[in-house]
Amino acid sequence: MSQVTDRPEPAQRGGVRRAHMTISRIDPWSALKVSFLLSVGVGFMIVISAIIVWNVFDTMNVFASIRDLLETLGSEPLLELMQYLEFGRVVSFSIIIAIIDIVLLTILGGIFALLYNLIAMMVGGVHITITDE
Repeated sequence: MSQVTDRPEPAQRGGVRRAHMTISRIDPWSALKVSFLLSVGVGFMIVISAIIVWNVFDTMNVFASIRDLLETLGSEPLLELMQYLEFGRVVSFSIIIAIIDIVLLTILGGIFALLYNLIAMMVGGVHITITDE
């Protein structure tokens, strides 16, 4: 005896599924948050890279060689400029640059979101295709 059941067979995948979408608006507040976090990351990289580059130059005796050259030349005004290449001043300057970076990139992220929204109202936004393989 054979028993017949009415189970449907699993659907066969017919290929790649695609969805067409349009990015018609970017929320300015979320753009500000994302650009702030990204710019904080860039700010940290600026400070850390300044510290690493200064340590590499110090290990290679670049600053000592410059000081010796300026003493040999007898250039007192240029020797006074060497105080700006001290570790503390370089780190302070890189922190100032990082803070300026954070402020500017955060503001630019919000402005770009607003500009995108204005342009998207005129042309309809960016059309994207998402595939599911």
